[in-house]
Amino acid sequence: MQTMASKLDPRPVNASRTTISQLMNPENANLAGNVHGGHIMKLVDEAGALACMRHSRQRVVTVAVDRLTFQEPIYIGDLITIVSEVSCVGRTSMEAEVTVYAENPQSGQRRHTNTAYLVYVALDDNGKPIEVPPLDLVTDAERTRFEEGNARQTHRLSRAKTETSIAGHK
Repeated sequence: MQTMASKLDPRPVNASRTTISQLMNPENANLAGNVHGGHIMKLVDEAGALACMRHSRQRVVTVAVDRLTFQEPIYIGDLITIVSEVSCVGRTSMEAEVTVYAENPQSGQRRHTNTAYLVYVALDDNGKPIEVPPLDLVTDAERTRFEEGNARQTHRLSRAKTETSIAGHK
C-alpha cells in the first residue's frame, strides 16, 4: 500500500480515529451463552469502515479481513469498546487497525479481546475506486505501523495470487 504522489492533502491518523461502545445484551449471545463472534465481527467491520470513511471522505467497501482471533471471551453484560483508525494507505485502499476491549462495568475490569486489520477501497459516486489522501505520519509509532501495513499488504497480495493460481488448477 505504499503511498504514491498524491494531489490530495495528507490527513493525520488521529482524524480517522473512531470509537464505538456498546453494552452486550442477551440477544447477542451464542449457544455457549457468550457474545456471538459474528456480532463482534460485524461491529469490527463497521468501526474499520467508519475510520476509512472519515479519512477518505468517501464511501468504502471491505476487501480483506486479516485473521480475527478472539483472545478473551466477551460476556453478556460487558461493555465493549472498539477503537479503529487508519494505519496504512495506498492509492485507493486503506488499512484500518481495529482493537476490541471488553469491560465489566460493575468491577471496571477491562480486557483486550482482539485486534484485527481490515482493508477497504474508497468508491466514487459511480462505484469505481477513487484516490484517497495520504497519511500524515507524525509519530515514530505511526511510521512503524505504516511500514508494517505495507508488509501485510504485500503478504495479502502474494497470498491472493497463490490462491488464485491454486483455484485455477482444480
